[in-house]
Parts: sequence; C-alpha cells; structure tokens
Amino acid sequence: MTMQLHGRVAVITGAGSGFGREFARLALKAKMPMALADIEPMALAAVVDEIKGAGGAAFGMTCDVSQAAALEDLAEATMNTYGAVHLVFNNAGVGSGGLIWENSLSDWNWVLGVNLYGVVHGIRSFVPRMLACAAKDPSYHGHIVNTASMAGMLNAPNMGIYNVSKHAVVALTETLYQDLRLIDAPISASVLCPYFVPTGISASHRNAPSSVASEGQTASQKAAAILSSKAVSSGKVTAHDVALRTFEAIEKGQFYVFSHPHALGNVQTRMEDILTMRNPSDPFAARPDLRENLRQAIAEAARA
Repeated sequence: MTMQLHGRVAVITGAGSGFGREFARLALKAKMPMALADIEPMALAAVVDEIKGAGGAAFGMTCDVSQAAALEDLAEATMNTYGAVHLVFNNAGVGSGGLIWENSLSDWNWVLGVNLYGVVHGIRSFVPRMLACAAKDPSYHGHIVNTASMAGMLNAPNMGIYNVSKHAVVALTETLYQDLRLIDAPISASVLCPYFVPTGISASHRNAPSSVASEGQTASQKAAAILSSKAVSSGKVTAHDVALRTFEAIEKGQFYVFSHPHALGNVQTRMEDILTMRNPSDPFAARPDLRENLRQAIAEAARA
C-alpha cells in the first residue's frame, strides 16, 4: 500500500529530539498538520515553535507514553483539533543496559513502560480512530510507524532489558501489520530498526522516574551507559538520514526500515542459529576487542 503524505495529519511521540524532531521537520515539508508529544516540556515547546515559526500547523502535549490515559488524551486532542489522523509515529523510547539479573523491577517497569507499553497504548488509542476515519472516507489511507531497534533483531550482552523491549516492538508491529491486512484495513505499518545513530537515547536516565534514579546504577549498568554513549555519539548515520528513509518507506508501503542495512548479516547469523538449532553465535566474533572493552569497563566501574 503506497501513501501520499501531503497534507495528512501526523502524530509523533518523542517529538522533542532525535528521530521525532526530524520526523516533524519532514512532516512540515509535506504540509502535514501535527500533534507532537514528548515528556520534556521545554524540548517539545522548542519543536512546536520551530514548526509554527516555519508556517506549519502543530500543537504540543506533554506526554508520558507509559500511561494509557496520556495517549488517549493525545488521540482525543488530535481528533478534536484536526478531525482525522493518518500517520502515527510511536517513537518515544529510552535506553538501559546492565547484566540482566541486575536490572531491578523499577528498571523493567520503566523501560517496558516506555518502549513497549508506549507503543501498545499508541496502537490502542489511535487504530480505532483511524478505522473510524476510514469508514467515513473511501479515499482514506493511514500508516503507523513503531520505533524499535536493531536490538529488536539481535541480542547483544549487557543490554538485555532493552533487547527484550525492542524484540517485543518488532513482534507487535509484525502482528499489527498482519491484523490490519486480515480485515482489509486501508492502514499499513512499518517498524523502524535503527542501529547506532546520534540521538538523545544514551542520556535517557535524565527522564527516569524517581524509583529508578533512587536505586543508583550497578557496575554493569554504568559500563553500559558509558559504552552506549560512545557508540551512539560516534554514529555516522544521522537522525535526519533515518527520518528520510522512514518517510520513503511509508510512501512505498515498506515494512522493515533499517538505518544500517549492512548490519543485517548479524541478523542472518541469528536466523541460521535458530534454523540449524545451534547455540547463539558469538556477537564479538569479528571484534573480540569489543568484548574485552566491555569486560574492562564493567571491572573498572566495579572498582570505582
């Protein structure tokens, strides 16, 4: 299903930075009225002001996507303001690492609440309204983009809680795609799987709830934060590049969107592990130095 974007109504969560901000800038070029949401009021306001200052139509709503009521309020506000919704970016996300048995229940609730339930709430709030729009307009076309990660295709060590959340988003979006096809809905879906792209996700703990912040970080979590920040900041593919690929995928009706297609060789290896029933392959086979860097970082954090 191809989709014309000009003038369509777009909803973007996590719009205050990174991919969300770049989605908004591209939506502006397509003259799309926008509903923008983020948990950071100042960052959100800056993007809303940018869009309006350039002649676009947009409103902002501070939103914690882990709360179902917040997405329901966003959906209601979108319909009340624009009368329709065509394109939904369930994009808000947070990063977290550490040895999987060291993640507290607060860590799990926070990461799954934002990364997984944020998407769940977005689907539950917007898809029924999109279907209602389609029932009223025979020419209606809609599209949903859920931001996952290459971590939703792979299982690197010391980032299990993040891997779990993003694998769930991939499975959720694949099922959403099939469910929409099952009922012949004029709505399609894409899953975005970025690799290391410079965004604000490596500083996610700035928005962590008090229950997470008060617990502090284990050595493995500190090491994950340090190495993740380095990897993300060194990425050569920009958030703008990824946003462009995403919009092209929407227009073409393409489901899988990858920022680094060359990394799919690692996905193929994982699939071969499964199909041949061999044990999971060494993720550091080509770069054993990275394993040693991780081990050293954990050891140094434990001594600090």
